Amino acid sequence: MITTDYVPGSPCWLDLGAPDVPAAAAFYGAVLGWEYESMGESEDMEGGMFKKDGKTVAGLGKLTEEGARSAWMIYYSVADADATTRAVEQAGGTVRVAPMDLDEWGRMAQYTDPQGGQFAVWQPGTNKGVDLVDEPGSLSWTELYTTDAAAAKEFYGGVLGWWYGDMEMPGGGGPYSVVTPAGLPEERMHGGVMGMDEKDLALNGGRPYWHPVFAVTDCDAAVAQVVGNGGSVQMGPDDVPGVGRLAVCLDPSNADFVVLAGEQS
Repeated sequence: MITTDYVPGSPCWLDLGAPDVPAAAAFYGAVLGWEYESMGESEDMEGGMFKKDGKTVAGLGKLTEEGARSAWMIYYSVADADATTRAVEQAGGTVRVAPMDLDEWGRMAQYTDPQGGQFAVWQPGTNKGVDLVDEPGSLSWTELYTTDAAAAKEFYGGVLGWWYGDMEMPGGGGPYSVVTPAGLPEERMHGGVMGMDEKDLALNGGRPYWHPVFAVTDCDAAVAQVVGNGGSVQMGPDDVPGVGRLAVCLDPSNADFVVLAGEQS
C-alpha cells in the first residue's frame, strides 16, 4: 500500500503533461471526481493541481516537449536528488531534467532508465508529496511495463533501494515483480514491474513506460465515464484474484492509467 509518510524510494507525486489542460481537467473530473485548481496561466505556463475532497492528488501541466506523448510522470521520494542523479548515470540511465529547486517546496529531477522508461524523483522541502493516496480517487499503485524486467529491477534496486517479490500473473500472464522500499515489510509494497515484448508497448513506440493505478469504488462505472468522456479502454474490466477488478484506460490524449476497485477484505 502507498502511504503519505513518503519514505525514500516510495511514490510521492505524479503529474500529467497534457496538450489541452482544460480538456484534461474536465476528463479526470468526470472519471475520478477530481477538482482542478489552476495555478495561473501565462504564455509560458499553464497548469495547476488536481484535488479530491480538498486534498491534492496530482498535478497537471501543459505538454510542451516537442514530439513527446501525453503521459503521467511518477515521482519517487529521495533524500538527495543530486546523489540519486549520480547513481542514475552510474547505472546507465540518463538525465532528462537536472536537479532543480522548486522554491522552498523541494528539489526534483527527471530521468530515463537504460531501457527507456521515464521517471522522476522528489527531494522534499516544505512539500512532501500528494495529500491523499490509497483511497478512491487517488494513487494506489505504480507499474512499469518494460522490455527487460531483470535489468530494470537491477537498475531501480540500485538507484532507489527497492526490493522485489516475484509472482506469476493469473491465467499464464507471465512473471510479475512487486516493489517495496528498502527495509519495509511486504505490506508496504507500492508497485510492480512487468516484462513485455516490444510489440506490446506500441503506445510508447516500443519503449518501456510507467503508469499510475487509481483506486475507484466501482471499476465498471469508472470505465463508463472514461468512454463517455472521450477516452478508451485497452484492457478490461477484468477480475484479478487477490487484487480486485481493474481496467487499463487511455484518456482522450492517449495518456494511460489504470482504474482499480480493490477486493473487499
